[in-house]
Amino acid sequence: MPNTADKPDTASAISFVPPSAMTLPRYAGVASFMRAPHLAISDAALSQVDIAMVGVPWDGGTTNRPGARHGPRQLRDLSTMIRPKHPVTGQNPFEDRNIADLGDAPVNPADIMDTLESVTGFIATLKSKGITPLSAGGDHLLSYPILKALASDGPLGMVHFDAHTDLFDSYFNGFKYTHGTPFRRAIEDGYLDPRRMVQIGIRGTMYDGEDVEWGLTQGVRIIRMEEVLDRGIDAVMVEARDIVGRDKTYVSFDIDSVDPAFAPGTGTPEIGGFTSREAQKMIRSLSGLNLVGADLVEVSPPFDPSGGTAWLGISLMYELLCVLAGSNATKNPNRKSG
Repeated sequence: MPNTADKPDTASAISFVPPSAMTLPRYAGVASFMRAPHLAISDAALSQVDIAMVGVPWDGGTTNRPGARHGPRQLRDLSTMIRPKHPVTGQNPFEDRNIADLGDAPVNPADIMDTLESVTGFIATLKSKGITPLSAGGDHLLSYPILKALASDGPLGMVHFDAHTDLFDSYFNGFKYTHGTPFRRAIEDGYLDPRRMVQIGIRGTMYDGEDVEWGLTQGVRIIRMEEVLDRGIDAVMVEARDIVGRDKTYVSFDIDSVDPAFAPGTGTPEIGGFTSREAQKMIRSLSGLNLVGADLVEVSPPFDPSGGTAWLGISLMYELLCVLAGSNATKNPNRKSG
């Protein structure tokens, strides 16, 4: 029998503290989300992880300008610029929770349905292990399989920041699964409770308005950009919090909710969007909600080679990470204390 008495416990030997740029330059080392430890889905240390940052490098649901499949890689690269302590709240999410980069969900660039099934399975595995996902896209269709996995115990509420409702029924002679349809499918399939769902920042020219009409009929609260401007962000976010209440809630942030002056690197830009500062403020307003997951989608590096959009995207992912780390729902019940 091998002697294992002196061998370290792999799960307890992992450090979840990202290396400081004061000791390891930002351009050095293998890039991971915010320099968190990179773990495989089979790693023994997974039992100690509270929040997993995950890439979904796939844009098979895109109907016009592809490129979001390259988002996770550029987001990881630019995330080395993130420092751990929040400048306003003083929060350090890496002290509040054990956070790791679990790599990319399995995707199939040649098969939409296979990808949806694979992503659902990947996120379901995390959920079964008590781990909360913070996902980076990828196009917005990826929210559907994530919600499918997370809503196995019942429908979720959602705060959704976007220029578009993504409530369309179908594209191209009846095809049901594109980045314009994820939340209609999620409502139809019982993964989202439309009465606990709010969409903020909707704007831009329309096909016929059927998506909006359908959403309103289901009970979705759709807040167009004009209403945000009239009422102010503070009032809108108070209402958003009231709508989702205390029950389990998901957050989905499409980078095209931000004005293309700040985020040109996206597939479907719309003028008249939020500033980067407004985007930060809205996410910070989610603090204290019962959050069970979040995503940041539609960063498309080919449309912004400078990396500015990805830098904004990963900065907003950090804000999402902070509010997730502050949610009681994101502490892994399987994790040993200490």
